[in-house]
Amino acid sequence: MKAYSQKTREVVRIFVVEDEPMYRRLVKYTMELNPDHEVHVFENGQDCINQLHLKPTIISIDYSLPDMNGEALLEKIHHYDKSIRVVVLSGQKDIATAINLLKKGASDYLTKDAETQDRLLNTVQLLKENTSLIEEVTSLREELTERYQFGNSLIGTSDAMKRTFALLERAVENEITVSITGETGTGKEVVAKSIHYNSARKKGDFIAVNMSAIPKDLLESELFGHEKGAFTGASTRKLGKFELADKGTLFLDEIGDMDLALQAKLLRAIQEREVVRIGGAKPIKFDTRIIVATHKDLADEVRKGNFREDLYYRILGLPIELPPLRDREGDILILAQFFLHQFLQKNPKRKKLHFSSEAKQKLMNYTYPGNVRELKSVIELAAVLTVDRSIKSSSIQFRSPQKSVDLLDGEMTIKEYISKIVYHYLKKYRNVVTVAQKLDMGKSTIYKMLKEDRELSELVKKF
Repeated sequence: MKAYSQKTREVVRIFVVEDEPMYRRLVKYTMELNPDHEVHVFENGQDCINQLHLKPTIISIDYSLPDMNGEALLEKIHHYDKSIRVVVLSGQKDIATAINLLKKGASDYLTKDAETQDRLLNTVQLLKENTSLIEEVTSLREELTERYQFGNSLIGTSDAMKRTFALLERAVENEITVSITGETGTGKEVVAKSIHYNSARKKGDFIAVNMSAIPKDLLESELFGHEKGAFTGASTRKLGKFELADKGTLFLDEIGDMDLALQAKLLRAIQEREVVRIGGAKPIKFDTRIIVATHKDLADEVRKGNFREDLYYRILGLPIELPPLRDREGDILILAQFFLHQFLQKNPKRKKLHFSSEAKQKLMNYTYPGNVRELKSVIELAAVLTVDRSIKSSSIQFRSPQKSVDLLDGEMTIKEYISKIVYHYLKKYRNVVTVAQKLDMGKSTIYKMLKEDRELSELVKKF
């Protein structure tokens, strides 16, 4: 018989339930060939059940015990803890019994013969590796869930963020398609992950696809998959993102950049809740939540003929518009402190840092065309450049070119200029009364403009 060695030194508790003394000693000896195994033996099923509080990882049971058969013991073990792996040993090669036990949750069924010890060792090793992988995945999911709690991933106390948090709560509580809009760097993928990891689908996979980063001739295969031989180079079957996200969430980022021809296929997939792989004929059902995001105004893209109107209404669902950082009054310093704390956690050798009053003022006076992503980069660089404990104004370096806005760049009528100014203020303050006060205009004038200007009207509908 092969001797067994293992690199990992983690102790694994194994129960052996066997009524025949000689075979019980043999199985115990076999299991203890690995010094990392802690082996407990029992003569009957009830003794094993009485010790389940010791939390064994794997239990080897004889199918024919004096007080109960293997099926009954299997059910009692899994009633106590479904995560325990159970291997059934039997003196008879009964295919029907084996299939029945495997259906009921047994990890393996082995017949007693000269090779049982080797096969049992191999089975136990595979079960340990599988259990370790499951525990690792579970741990990662718990870590992700904690990381993407709203308070950990989305920071802010501004009115704009309070409105966003309220919509996120609705998105988490209800199974609805979510469409996220906002400028580049506002955190659209972070929001999508926060919705997923706080929802009932958090145990499923979060699959993200950046529609603008994949060539259009490859995007269909990425989304829907392909069969072997479907086209030149398709040497194996490939599962699409819809299938991979089954029971979880599919995040379609920058959906506004999607090719029109493929939009029709995406619409059908979302409507029918099924896909057909390229080169395949059989529809494949999926149970996937859809979250989309774009930095573009999709309603405007529909008017321009760049985006299908039927797909627009299909994916609109619950719209969440992320505010740019310049409109989040009071959040800049909160975020700056958060990013500084993150940096110091990752670099524990650095001394504790704080912002000088001049640095704070400089941070507050900037418009952040790159939004939250840019602020994070600025803070990390400032921390690296700081030699003492105080981050000075000189360490706050903005590297993104700020765009200057000149209303006279284009030729417009007075009415068009006024409409442009009103649009800007409505987007910033999201309240007609406030805009009227800021611009010293009558409310009735603004309401009249809303009736006449479709773009203004569409903007107000998002409030």
